[in-house]
Amino acid sequence: MLGTMMNVPLLVSSILRHAATFHGSTEIVSRTVEGSIHRYTYADAWIRSQKLANALQRLDLQFGDRVGTLAWNGYRHLELYYGVSGSGLICHTINPRLFREQIGYIIEHAGDRIIFSDLTFLPLLESLADRLSSMKAIVILTDEAHMPKSEILPNLVCYETLIADEPDLFDWPVFDENRASGLCYTSGTTGDPKGVLYSHRSSVLHSMAISLPDVLNLSASDTIAPVVPMFHVNAWSLPFAAPMVGAKLVMPGPNLDGASLHSLFESEGVTFTAGVPTVWLGLLDWMEAHHQTFSTLKRMAIGGSAPPPVMINRLETMGVTVRHAWGMTETSPIGLTATLMPKHADLSADAKLTLQAKQGRPLFGIELRVDSPEGRPVSRDGKSFGAMMVRGPWVASGYFQSPKSPAHETDGWFNTGDVVTIDADGFVQIIDRTKDVVKSGGEWISSIELENIAHAHPAIQEAAVVAKPDERWGERPVLFVQLKPGARFSRADMIDHYTDRVAKWSIPDDVIIVNELPHTATGKLLKTAMREIALKQLASHGVAE
Repeated sequence: MLGTMMNVPLLVSSILRHAATFHGSTEIVSRTVEGSIHRYTYADAWIRSQKLANALQRLDLQFGDRVGTLAWNGYRHLELYYGVSGSGLICHTINPRLFREQIGYIIEHAGDRIIFSDLTFLPLLESLADRLSSMKAIVILTDEAHMPKSEILPNLVCYETLIADEPDLFDWPVFDENRASGLCYTSGTTGDPKGVLYSHRSSVLHSMAISLPDVLNLSASDTIAPVVPMFHVNAWSLPFAAPMVGAKLVMPGPNLDGASLHSLFESEGVTFTAGVPTVWLGLLDWMEAHHQTFSTLKRMAIGGSAPPPVMINRLETMGVTVRHAWGMTETSPIGLTATLMPKHADLSADAKLTLQAKQGRPLFGIELRVDSPEGRPVSRDGKSFGAMMVRGPWVASGYFQSPKSPAHETDGWFNTGDVVTIDADGFVQIIDRTKDVVKSGGEWISSIELENIAHAHPAIQEAAVVAKPDERWGERPVLFVQLKPGARFSRADMIDHYTDRVAKWSIPDDVIIVNELPHTATGKLLKTAMREIALKQLASHGVAE
């Protein structure tokens, strides 16, 4: 027997419709690529998204066609999120920080029919001109006053001109909620990027889940600034969740330096923000150098890679509560958040920080298990480790045009590639990525633990640990560090710092000092590049003494 509830599909278009109808006067504020601050409301965004949908229909795009975007966080990009997906097309957010060849591959693999681009990325598009010949249009997200000219791409279309004469109303189609809404490619360090195809259902459910109090705790009382880019896993669904709850939305555009972010947060009264650790490191350092504080910011989500406890502590002392979140492109992305439980209220500050630095507990909707190397569930004792497996309504079952990907287990679980522990309360801690753990003399050494300890040293700006081959032990850890300006750090300093903090056999053998640590396009440490550097420098005795 079926229930008697209405069968109304969960569609992305319904989110902005709700915001325009019941939070229509709430502001969306954007720092534009052109330099100015743009302001309008959810009601305005709803109208302009409909004008865009009409323009796309006029260009004769068909259900399921992919529409690429190369854009920062801004109001026009937000209109694409809704005008594209809501009309039955697929919004393909392209990460401009990937290598040029990867971007060309992604555009061709996705089969994009149109590309919408910010002014910033015109040179990139020109360099890819030979791979864009099949496009129906290349649209520049600006007005006629700022419209560029290109001899290489002579038929560029101005976004404002494209939508100017279109009707304000669009007959939004109603279709199966399992239809694809968005496409985002992973930024893996090996092999070609893989496409994750989100559905309307998965996007709506994920946005509802992250808004819950024990996840990101979003409401109409918030002013939300997604610093995580809209080309990085849909800015962690904040462009959906903010209008869903009716929060004011503040978009930082291309200016992600400490001074720009602090100024925008203060002028717009931002209460919640989200981004990767490297961005917050830059903001914190700028604030400390200029003796600045936050007057309105109360909460921050950090993800993409694990923030060191010292960063969480720095933010907490500024009055900002940190929500450490874990996720992947394949999980939409948020699957875990490190939210303290009522039973933890009386813990010491250090004990609370230990829990906050973990990846956290599963959201409702995410099932999780931790498998031993033999495939059996590990004990939930916070010590036994194994491979983290997840499944749920916003977890990918396969990759675009490759549904039988080997990354997915035959029993319907997704192997995250993380080696983790889990405690009795369900708090998960990543010991390492499967590919990054150091296997030394039959024992596993956590690169993440060594990195967190390194970050506590006053001379170190950023640190990473990788494995180097060793004839006797198989592998040994090597520490990479970027020092703070004017600081000094030697191998002897490293040994002193780790002594009594980890077992002697876990202390890195060597330290390599670099001007800047390499990162992936999404801000994660690029350990493949560091392993190559380690092999070259150590082979030539280039060890810091």
